Amino acid sequence: MSIVVTGATGHLGRFVIEGLLEKVPADQITAVVRSEEKAAGFAARGVKIAVADYNTPETFDGLFSAGDKALLISGNEFDKGRVGQHKVVLDAAKAAGVALFAYTSAPGTLTAALADDHKGTEAAIVESGVPYVLLRNGWYNENYTEQLAPVLEHGAVVQAAGEGKVASAARADYAAAAVAVLTGEGHENKTYELSGDTAWSFAEYAAEVAKQSGKEIVYNPVSVEVFTGILTGAGLPEPLAAILAGVDASIEQGQLAVTSGDLSRLTGRPTTPIAESIAAALKA
Repeated sequence: MSIVVTGATGHLGRFVIEGLLEKVPADQITAVVRSEEKAAGFAARGVKIAVADYNTPETFDGLFSAGDKALLISGNEFDKGRVGQHKVVLDAAKAAGVALFAYTSAPGTLTAALADDHKGTEAAIVESGVPYVLLRNGWYNENYTEQLAPVLEHGAVVQAAGEGKVASAARADYAAAAVAVLTGEGHENKTYELSGDTAWSFAEYAAEVAKQSGKEIVYNPVSVEVFTGILTGAGLPEPLAAILAGVDASIEQGQLAVTSGDLSRLTGRPTTPIAESIAAALKA
């Protein structure tokens, strides 16, 4: 039996592999990657490496075995039909007879276009008949703290979220939840709404960055249209900019402020406060 993780060298995947290495022998972990080179560190520690690509279905032939547990970390190629990509992995896992198929999805409350691919993938998973776990990951602290350079440069947090709040957590928290599900028992056919313990507003976020950096930082709320323009001006493709701005509209409506407690229950610890992630980002 192997625990198979796709996207294993991505931001979230690396945390998942590290977490698994603390719980199970390395030779029971298979890291699915597109670049063997990027996975060299894991290979040196005894993790099995499988090179496969969502866009090349045959690369998944024989990758899974009966009784495996699989974690499909959702792809980030928004322009390549993610539901189809995800079904490549699902079909291979089903054909092999995996014992559990976990998927990193989006919050059930989210109506933004970003959620469409996740809903399509969830439907395919449920219809497939494989024992599944839906890990509906909320927003990551790092979605914001990794973008601190322009905030510090311009002295402003600019979003199109009004007074909406975000119940975010650190990537490491979501990874720990995935590890708990993959190494634990009794999670078959469950859906977990994962989010941080505390929701915060962008005004509070700006104030925390100001406090920790010693700089004057204000929150500058703008319209969805203006925010889309800012993102495209920063080099993002227009379709992706529109998707991200759409998430802000959902935040304003309270769709990412839900604090279910599922994440801290699965990990057995409180989620990482946004202030802690800000501190880590400023040190880096």
